[in-house]
Amino acid sequence: MADDAIPKYSPEGLSHDSAEEDPFENARQAGKKNLLQWMEISVAEPEKRVVTSMKVQDTFIVYLVETRITDKNIKYNGDGTSSLWRRYSEFELLQNYLSITYPYIVVPPLPEKKASYVWQNSPTDKFDTEFIERRRAALEIFMLRVAAHPVLSQDKIFIGFMQREDGWKESVYLTDFQSKADSRLKALSASFRLRSPDRQYDELKNYCNELESNIANLLKIRARMADKLYGIHKIHANYGRVYNEWSGIEKDMAEPLQSASHYMNVFSQSVDGILDEEEQYADQLKEYLAFADSLRSVCRKYECLQYDVERAEDNLTYKKSQKDMMEQGKTGGAFSLSGMKTKLFGSDTPEQRDQKIKQLEEQIKQTEEEVQTTSQDLQKFIDASLRDIDRFKRQKVKDLKEIFTNYAVMQIKQCKKGIAIWTSAKDCYTKM
Repeated sequence: MADDAIPKYSPEGLSHDSAEEDPFENARQAGKKNLLQWMEISVAEPEKRVVTSMKVQDTFIVYLVETRITDKNIKYNGDGTSSLWRRYSEFELLQNYLSITYPYIVVPPLPEKKASYVWQNSPTDKFDTEFIERRRAALEIFMLRVAAHPVLSQDKIFIGFMQREDGWKESVYLTDFQSKADSRLKALSASFRLRSPDRQYDELKNYCNELESNIANLLKIRARMADKLYGIHKIHANYGRVYNEWSGIEKDMAEPLQSASHYMNVFSQSVDGILDEEEQYADQLKEYLAFADSLRSVCRKYECLQYDVERAEDNLTYKKSQKDMMEQGKTGGAFSLSGMKTKLFGSDTPEQRDQKIKQLEEQIKQTEEEVQTTSQDLQKFIDASLRDIDRFKRQKVKDLKEIFTNYAVMQIKQCKKGIAIWTSAKDCYTKM
């Protein structure tokens, strides 16, 4: 997208005395394409709050969104830092706004509201400290992904999300973004009634389904393996208990048995850290599970635009056929109110027919303009969306490569820890 097509930010609500002190404008003039080139963004310090209103208690978690300007060449009043509290629902509002306002972009997803694909001992309560911490990390990733995007990072609502605590919600609704959302009914109708769908988007829809299915299967397998691993490790505590009891009746072997008991307990407890670390990699895969739906929404928007084009073309064809038939003095073959009136009261006078032809010509002209406009909108959407999908695919390959590689490294590290524990236990046995 051209630079002049990127929404410009109006520093509304910020403590800038002049345009020269707007850091976002300074960064644009310096050729910095996204916020992460000159700003640090973090989501920290989740805090539980309870608000009572009309005798109804509302319990929720807020997260501290912090920013800090890292480029000394970017001018800013004060020390270049800001911080404000945001609820999860406000992150949802931001993500919904971005998805509707930029339908051609694969907008980063938010973390899940309720834990899924977890092993049976994993906490699923949304107020559990471990779950909250994992959500905090995922919300930070969401912010960083948006801030790294060349278009989304320039959006004034996104920037206001990090800078304006009071009045931010109102500014979102003032954009009237919700009116731009296509109804699900229209999207469903479009997907079934398109005459000439673009093969690329059909392939993308199939890819979304397969990506979602494969990642979901991976997460299910990991959850089952985690359950089994947890059970295997925890049952080793029974070794520790038996060794400890045995040491009470064996004077010569008491010390080695007690030591072996200690290492069995260490091995049993080590699984908690292992599975907590695994859960972080599962969350990263869940992000791409949600990315599949973001990609699918781009396909739905294409179908709606293509549907608008085809409907306009059908309307144009119908208007032209009406004009041709009227010029030839014919009526439609199918039953119509005008045809019935002609049979009952006779045909139109030449003047009436000329007037109707003139009206049809005006309607045809308007419809031709509509076809041209919708076709141009569709082509712009296709060009922009395919560019962003290509960007997403490159990012996906890089991220998944890193996730799987780090997961393998983690498993190797955990296996080495297990070997070290068993080696120490072996030394205990040899001293018996």
